[in-house]
Amino acid sequence: MSRPQKIGAEAALKQRPAWRKAEGERDAICRTYRFADFTAAFAFMTRVALMAEKLDHHPEWFNVYNRVDVTLTTHDADGVTELDVKLATFMDMAAKSAGATEA
Repeated sequence: MSRPQKIGAEAALKQRPAWRKAEGERDAICRTYRFADFTAAFAFMTRVALMAEKLDHHPEWFNVYNRVDVTLTTHDADGVTELDVKLATFMDMAAKSAGATEA
């Protein structure tokens, strides 16, 4: 399977403006979601994990109680690709349906 070409964080943020560019020199996008509780956060992560497996594209993420911090980049492209935008779009939809709020 061929991998997508690098588009860069700036191009991705035009499509997903709720996300932000990762700090430093790294070409990645980030977002934090807050949920009602741990169960809702974990359910969100489970739903995203299933999609990530389907896409063969896995997020970097960190969970504490009701918060999920996400970083997306395509490692073999050395930066952000349309694959990251696709997963970010899915994550935003999944978070919204789970009642997430902006952190």
